[in-house]
Amino acid sequence: MQVDEISRAETFDATTAHAVDLPRILTGTAYVTDGDTIRIQNTQVRLFGIDAPELHHPYGKKAKWAMVRLCKGHCIRAEITDEDEHGRTVAKCFLPDGRDLSEELVKQGLAIDWPRYSGGKYKHLEVAGRRKKLWLADARQKGRLHVWEKFDARRKDEHDK
Repeated sequence: MQVDEISRAETFDATTAHAVDLPRILTGTAYVTDGDTIRIQNTQVRLFGIDAPELHHPYGKKAKWAMVRLCKGHCIRAEITDEDEHGRTVAKCFLPDGRDLSEELVKQGLAIDWPRYSGGKYKHLEVAGRRKKLWLADARQKGRLHVWEKFDARRKDEHDK
């Protein structure tokens, strides 16, 4: 595991002579947290542009294990694009053969495009009817967090019985 030569450092754009912040690249083994979050070199990385179910939501464990199967035994390349509102590193993550992890999970029907962040990059790959199955992720994207709260409360009530 190493950080590529390109690190988050200031350099100058030759045409404009303005400082440019180069992207940071992480490479290494990925520890999978859930369907859209991995850890590389002790850095928690949120996959760019998609939303996968939380572990305790329907299809959450399937999404995590699909990501484990994709990453297992591979050196993952994470091209850091941003930091989200929760302070997590956001990155476009790739397998050694160049496949985009976000794209692969959407194609498997275990994540949906998050247009607010992706610009719709993965929308065309969504499996038909998947937003209905991943309704909690869809509700989050639409700002309907009361749906999550209701689901979590019902689940807690069932667990307490």
